Amino acid sequence: MPDRGETWGLQWPPIIAGAFVASALSLIMISFATALGLGVASTAPTWRDASFALWLLSGIYLIFQALISFGCGGYFAGRVRIPYVSAAEDTETRDGLHGIASWALAVLIGAVLVALVAWASSRPASTTQPSSSSEPSVLSYELDHLFRAPRRPPNVDLTAERAEAARILMTSSSHNGVATDDRAYLIQQVTALTGLAAPDAERRVDTTIANARSAISRARAASIIVAFSAAAALLFGAVAAWAGAAAGGRHRDGVPISDWMVHSNRWSRRRTPVPRPMP
Repeated sequence: MPDRGETWGLQWPPIIAGAFVASALSLIMISFATALGLGVASTAPTWRDASFALWLLSGIYLIFQALISFGCGGYFAGRVRIPYVSAAEDTETRDGLHGIASWALAVLIGAVLVALVAWASSRPASTTQPSSSSEPSVLSYELDHLFRAPRRPPNVDLTAERAEAARILMTSSSHNGVATDDRAYLIQQVTALTGLAAPDAERRVDTTIANARSAISRARAASIIVAFSAAAALLFGAVAAWAGAAAGGRHRDGVPISDWMVHSNRWSRRRTPVPRPMP
């Protein structure tokens, strides 16, 4: 039997262990979902053809993995916590606080990992040509289609032209849309860089502007879904961490069920109708 602590305070070894458990489970479940295609946003152009049901399913799965991972992390933190000497100790509350601390630490670990991955992804490889930072990835396909040419001299660098066209196309989602002079400038650029005739270049520019407006709109909708799903997942994860830590503390102390669960079971038995015998 481990020695009980004499003063109340947070026990960091269970909190750190629970946070690592939650982070590991969350990483495994998110990797599994990514392999199955449960992602709201992607750099590929085909993600914009995904249905609303797939977006909703991705958000629900994000909440589900938060419940599982943070609940397990909180359970681990509460299960290995050493209880205190005082007989008046509110064990369930203190276990829950350790679960919340484990949840908070796991969130910080996840934020650091996301920042490191984003930083590593933003660094261009030494063997590739660095891309312009002003070209949004959400419009990469539209820019490819805009400057597509059957014949072009080799080693032609269109980085500056693509970045400028991207900044113009970003205005397509504004209230006034692309200005007339910007549209005329894009037509001139496409005519000069692709060799298309003026009418063909005009049709291509108009199609690209419409596609860019749709892509930006869907990207905004996806970001809203991701933001709400992430916020809901974190909030539900905090509740799951508290409940998991409380459950772990009950199992640690040999109390399989809490008082409020007992009262809830009694109330459900009272509300359950008794089947009448058949005549």
